[in-house]
Amino acid sequence: MAGNTVRLSAIEAVRAAVRPDPVVAAETSVVDTFGSHVFSRAVMRQRLPTQVFTSLVATLDEGAPLDPKIADIVAVVMKDWALEHGASHYAHVFYPLTHLSAEKHDSFFEPSGDGSTIAEFSGKALIQGEPDASSFPNGGLRATFEARGYTGWDATSPAYLLESSNGTTLCIPTVFVSMTGEALDSKTPLLRSQQAMARQADRVLRLFGHEDPAAVVSFAGAEQEYFLIDRAFFLARPDLISAGRTLVGARPPKGQEFDDHYFGAIPERVLAFMMECEHELFTLGIPAKTRHNEVAPGQFEIAPVFERSNVAADHQQLLMTIFKQVARKHGMECLFHEKPFAGINGSGKHVNFSIGNATQGNLLSPGDTPHDNAQFLVFCAAVIRAVHRYGGLLRVSVASATNDHRLGANEAPPAIISIFLGDQLTDVFAQIAAGGATSSKERGTIQIGVDTLPVLPTDPGDRNRTSPFAFTGNRFEFRAPGSLQSIAGPMTMINAILADSLDAIATRIEGLLAKGSAFNDAVQTVLAEVIRDHEAVIFNGDGYADAWQEEAAERGLPNLKTTPDALDQLISPEAIDLFGRYGILSEPEAHSRYEIALEQYVLTIDVEAAAVLKMASTAVLPAAVRFQTELASNAAALRSVGLEADLSLLEQVSACLRDLAAGIEVLTVATTSDDHESEAGRATHARDVLLPAMAEIRAAADRLEVLVADDLWPLPTYQEMLFVR
Repeated sequence: MAGNTVRLSAIEAVRAAVRPDPVVAAETSVVDTFGSHVFSRAVMRQRLPTQVFTSLVATLDEGAPLDPKIADIVAVVMKDWALEHGASHYAHVFYPLTHLSAEKHDSFFEPSGDGSTIAEFSGKALIQGEPDASSFPNGGLRATFEARGYTGWDATSPAYLLESSNGTTLCIPTVFVSMTGEALDSKTPLLRSQQAMARQADRVLRLFGHEDPAAVVSFAGAEQEYFLIDRAFFLARPDLISAGRTLVGARPPKGQEFDDHYFGAIPERVLAFMMECEHELFTLGIPAKTRHNEVAPGQFEIAPVFERSNVAADHQQLLMTIFKQVARKHGMECLFHEKPFAGINGSGKHVNFSIGNATQGNLLSPGDTPHDNAQFLVFCAAVIRAVHRYGGLLRVSVASATNDHRLGANEAPPAIISIFLGDQLTDVFAQIAAGGATSSKERGTIQIGVDTLPVLPTDPGDRNRTSPFAFTGNRFEFRAPGSLQSIAGPMTMINAILADSLDAIATRIEGLLAKGSAFNDAVQTVLAEVIRDHEAVIFNGDGYADAWQEEAAERGLPNLKTTPDALDQLISPEAIDLFGRYGILSEPEAHSRYEIALEQYVLTIDVEAAAVLKMASTAVLPAAVRFQTELASNAAALRSVGLEADLSLLEQVSACLRDLAAGIEVLTVATTSDDHESEAGRATHARDVLLPAMAEIRAAADRLEVLVADDLWPLPTYQEMLFVR
């Protein structure tokens, strides 16, 4: 029983846990709560002088340069608003290249000459902060002794208040750059890419006769999948603590094969957690819309309403922080790892995106007759061209050691980047390629056959969950991003490649017009060219089918299955040219991101290898040896009285122990024999040597889990973690 103390204690702690009541403001409605902790446009309109507010709105809505002269006024008003809500500190929140948020807190209060304090917050303090730039991933842009870095106020993402039991902090979203101006974060390239895309979209809209279109922005709504397990189980699993995923663990007798968890009744304890999370999100102006059980046991999802992509990226980071904090209040741990449980569906962060503006609306909305909607067709064709030309960059935007476990695993799209258009748009573009579109497939209806039930309208095309990039009615859904990562990277790539395609299409139309073509003829010519040149990327079939792998290769679509396979795309000549032409990343910045991604890949697998060695050596092996000793002792006792012992179980356990010991030896050597000097060589070693060696240890450990007596097994099992509530 001694070997099982930790696991038994965890199970007992779960059984005895006192469940907190959901914290929901019963006396206030969502309407009153929503955005109450945000320095929103409504707050600014009420508190700022009209001239200052007008100037700030021009920056927010039209992309006008921020007037530094208004900073002092905004800072004073923002400080007074924060103090009224109990704030004592402010923090520049930034997003280093770790997929996490970072923040530095400073007090508003300064000592005065008479021994008291006064609250101060200047325009300079609002606009600029100075964290250490050498202590964050920088890919060689900063040497260790070159420590200076700056945060800069991003006025397009609203400031907000974060409350805790010990006080309130004013949080100011910022960019993070080096002293020499290189981007050290995920926000700066996203803002640059948004600006580049907007300029090219404006050119296209003006070609369609819109004389003064509002600034075009990209919108995003990221569906967030996650797991919840009891915190006592989490703390009893060293692999979850250090690596975020279970490095050993046999599949439970019952998993997700009955499909009974998906959209099932939400457990009461989980619903209490969800309600408290939503309350927190609403106060921060984060538009949470949908909550439900996901496919895997213990897995759930929340989906927001669309927001500007920059704000959506910030809100996603804040959402993950809140979920972690609230889960612990409810005695649970929220897991965002893409594959925390082997053999169980992993978690993604499906990024729905569109582009639009205040005057033309959603530019990816086809209307009822998309064949007549030339403007929509041009923007849709730009997406098709972008995904085909730069599929490698989309793939690299979701590349990580953690997401590699999920892509193509029959719960996520394959690593092959293709587009699903659906029956209606596929038919329209086929007509265009053949000479001109004259019709669109119409919506249908479903007659259910029950008189009391309404007739249900159907969309003109189905959805495809196996496609990495799918059109879903009035937007595209990028299904490949992992649940742990920031959506800023994928959205930066989408904006960048769309800027290139809109630029190319606008330039081509302008050229045809200059040669005397009528506008409609020029648009038809360009659309037909785009489809003929890029139709290879359109695939409406089953992305999980083996035949698609072969067909994709014949079409020339890359299949970059692992992160080391994909990362070279980031520094290819085509990528460097793209980033440089639109001012999104300089060549050193692109190379720094390449180096950071390689380093993080290696570090992730190194941590996992160290963790699995420790667990196998100090938990699994001792438990199995105790059981082996018990079996051998029982067999000896039987033989001593002349009885025959069944040695089959002992032989199985002994064989697994030999395999486990051999695996430990192989992985120990592998973790100490990497003599590669380059980070790329270390990444290849991690993928080709460490991961297979870890898999061998896991295979032996998982066989032992189903053989060793339950009272000796030291680790919480999948069945306990996924099903015990």
